[in-house]
Amino acid sequence: MLTKVVLASWLVLWISSCAVNSAEDLKTRAFRLMSETPLIDGHNDLPWQFRKQFNNELTKVDLYKLSTTHTNIPKIKEGRLGAQFWSAYVPCDTQYKDAVRQTLEQIDVVHRMCEKYPETFMFASSSKEIMDAFAMNKTASLIGVEGGHSIDSSLGTLRTMYHLGVRYLTLTHSCNTPWADNWLVDTGSEPSEHNGLSPFGKQLILEMNRLGMLIDLAHVPVTVMNQVLGMSQAPVIFSHSSAYSVCPHKRNVPDEVLLKVREKKGVVMVNFYNDYVTCSKTANLSDVADHFDHIKKVAGVDIIGFGGDYDGVTRVPEGLEDVSKVPDLVAELLRRGWTDEEVKKALGDNLLRVFTEVERVRDSLKGSKPDDVPIPYADVQNPCRTSYGYPDNAGAVHSVSALTLLLTLALQVLVH
Repeated sequence: MLTKVVLASWLVLWISSCAVNSAEDLKTRAFRLMSETPLIDGHNDLPWQFRKQFNNELTKVDLYKLSTTHTNIPKIKEGRLGAQFWSAYVPCDTQYKDAVRQTLEQIDVVHRMCEKYPETFMFASSSKEIMDAFAMNKTASLIGVEGGHSIDSSLGTLRTMYHLGVRYLTLTHSCNTPWADNWLVDTGSEPSEHNGLSPFGKQLILEMNRLGMLIDLAHVPVTVMNQVLGMSQAPVIFSHSSAYSVCPHKRNVPDEVLLKVREKKGVVMVNFYNDYVTCSKTANLSDVADHFDHIKKVAGVDIIGFGGDYDGVTRVPEGLEDVSKVPDLVAELLRRGWTDEEVKKALGDNLLRVFTEVERVRDSLKGSKPDDVPIPYADVQNPCRTSYGYPDNAGAVHSVSALTLLLTLALQVLVH
């Protein structure tokens, strides 16, 4: 009898040991894959925390010791963060006021962060520079502007931000712009003003193709998703959105759109915000992995990426409390049977493919001139906006001009 008890005890210990060793093996494998392919995260709001907590005074910030955010340098190192699109976000109530100034200040603070910590960050504005930074064991730091209100309906402002290093624009945040509806339209809480995109909004899409700027469809309604997927010459991204079939929140991506993203060869970068993961206040790491599995099942592994939304949300899943925890999610995907190749695609290879193709489309359009047809003044008229340069009948004249230009550009798309 004693022998049986001893054997049973040894068996329990052996099984426990195997389970521990298996978990350790998965984590080791995750670290190996993340040393071979950069983890590229589509969205992090640390720059907004700089404004909220320090009014962008980086002299008051020590990123090695900062403890009031999801993101700091030790957490970045532990999380093996290879590249990050830092969000240049300003709230919707800046629209028609000082959105452009505030956005420029957010762009500036990302540049200053890279300059203050050159041993950790390398500013990047191309697919090649992401890999250059990865080879130097630095986190490639890119900028995405979160919300079309930040450009104040100006293609000149869009181009200026591109020249400052911005590489994606989220078309809307949580407010309509004078040229695009936002995701809240699909909830019924806000009315549609443009049936998706206005003629100027369609101009903007083509100008982003010409510039080589990634088009981000997080925060837009399904109508805009479909319009952009139908007209963009380049692949698109969802920088921080999850699967609607898993959590039916209007910020997430429906299955029929996932299939169109596959056709366009784009990428959906999974958001970790509890409300978008489980449609409730609580979630865990396994729930996030369910979104990865669903997108893979519906549209294939080639459209999946990581878009944590750290420091932009108030609730994150158990097991993914900050940026240091992402390797645990990678290990969970491996536990679920994802192959090394599939994991590496989700980590960064998919986003690199999309970015490279956006750059290729840009290069193919080098002969195209910048679009200098402004938005009709009637579409943007408000007490804070002057009308210098517009004739008295600007609204009617420029509406016709915009439509003519769109027809011309559409013909160019067909030719290409």
